[in-house]
Amino acid sequence: METHWLRLPLNPALHGKIMTKLAIEKTGSESKDTSGVTKRMAEGFLMEVCVDSVESAINAERGGAGRLELCSSLLEGGITPSIGLLQVVKQYVRIPVYTMIRPRGGDFLYSDREVEVMKKDIELVRSHGADGLVLGALTEDGRVDAELCMELLAVSRPLPVTFHRAFDMVHDPMVTLETLVSLGFERVLTSGCDCSALEGLPLIKRLVEQAKGRITIMPGGGITERNLQRILESSGVLEFHCSARSSKDSAMKFRNSCVNMGASLTAPEYGLKVADVSKVRSLNAIAKNTL
Repeated sequence: METHWLRLPLNPALHGKIMTKLAIEKTGSESKDTSGVTKRMAEGFLMEVCVDSVESAINAERGGAGRLELCSSLLEGGITPSIGLLQVVKQYVRIPVYTMIRPRGGDFLYSDREVEVMKKDIELVRSHGADGLVLGALTEDGRVDAELCMELLAVSRPLPVTFHRAFDMVHDPMVTLETLVSLGFERVLTSGCDCSALEGLPLIKRLVEQAKGRITIMPGGGITERNLQRILESSGVLEFHCSARSSKDSAMKFRNSCVNMGASLTAPEYGLKVADVSKVRSLNAIAKNTL
């Protein structure tokens, strides 16, 4: 049985030393996603689409996405994609590709062996063309694992890094935001610690106000054509995250309905979820008209 080591919050003195060290190491080495920033400046907003296939990546770019979050298994909330998927996606799209670093589904409390996997995955995707990374880790009591995140950020340099929706599982989001700013994350993806960004809108607005431009607040979770305008107008954000997917039937003609390749709570064996160009375009148009 694998041992899960408990990662406890740092004491204030040690945390201060680490933050100082991190700031020194970051000086002169921080890389920014310049193409994404340029697009946001030109249009007034940036739409990030999460994708788990080459087809979805191409459709997202065609629809007007400004950045991709590339992962596998969106059914599990997204895990680390294969190097093959990253390489082929990079061949077909020009917009920045941020790669998910998450060794498994489930919680965000990682064992030492899982941390080894995460560090190795960061090295691999960084060397194979990732434009940025998406990651996060928590302690057992629902706080950011600042020590581990600092280690992962060090391995990630010079790529910019987004803290993913592990944020929505924290004990105190306002305190957590300050930790992420201190650590040097570029942005945080959040549904406002609720089941969707619409329900979490009050907290998202508070986070934007507290951030004061020091870190980008990017709402995500259940964003559709029906609620995007309200989310943008109420929160004051300049970036948002969505999947914009539609169902697509498998091209298989012979089908064995008695067999399922996954567990009982999986996607239909002969159904696919793919980013929909028309949905991406519609969301893009709503954002343009709103912002």
